[in-house]
Amino acid sequence: MEFAGRHVVITGASSGIGLATAQLVASLGGTVTLIARRGEVLAREASLIGPAAHWIAADAGDRASITTAMDEAVARCGAIDGLFLNAGTEGMFAPTPDYTDEAFETVMRVNAASLFWTVRHVLPAMTARRRGAILITGSLAAETGMVGNIGYLASKHAALGIARAVAMEAAPHGVRCNVINPGFIDTPMLADVPESFRLQMAGRVPQKRIGTPQEAARVAAFLLSDDASHVTAQSLAVDGGLLGTLMIEIQS
Repeated sequence: MEFAGRHVVITGASSGIGLATAQLVASLGGTVTLIARRGEVLAREASLIGPAAHWIAADAGDRASITTAMDEAVARCGAIDGLFLNAGTEGMFAPTPDYTDEAFETVMRVNAASLFWTVRHVLPAMTARRRGAILITGSLAAETGMVGNIGYLASKHAALGIARAVAMEAAPHGVRCNVINPGFIDTPMLADVPESFRLQMAGRVPQKRIGTPQEAARVAAFLLSDDASHVTAQSLAVDGGLLGTLMIEIQS
């Protein structure tokens, strides 16, 4: 993979898959703009990456904030060649009758509406240049189902729909759009999970382990690179085989 002369913008870049992807793209010669809400964390991580990394504090769930950040990224580092929309929230966990309006609206705004706002803002310049790659972090929940988190499930199905719509519209103009669906990855989302539950999670994965952010980042970088020049409208799981299993519970 080669990113020399390319500018990649990554949201949700202060940790986990987003940060690992920024580190990898920079190591492959690219310029990266890291976007997240925590400016102090971004400043530290960007300094560790080196002069190829820039950062902008912005809230992906706020339309003005995220679109302004995109404009600032272009002003600082030039046209956006790759856009990795990785920011997201898991929302609340509750049965559907107990799921609140506020929780549903928040998760849909951050995980779905934000994608629409950002892509709508960036896409015209990409299509005009006839070059660009967009990648969205989805979820296995968009391919299967989930109990007790209707907001997250709905938002990730929406993300998949947005990606496919954009891919079909942009394909004739040289722009690609794909989705990466992480499985159990060792990100801050799992930081507070008890070790006993982590072992259960790993046990459900055919590879019998939880993945690393770096493993997901390598797939993300591939989809953002010219090595994936004929890949668009695809949803790719990075899950150690979890999506390929049929879990049947037998109760005696």
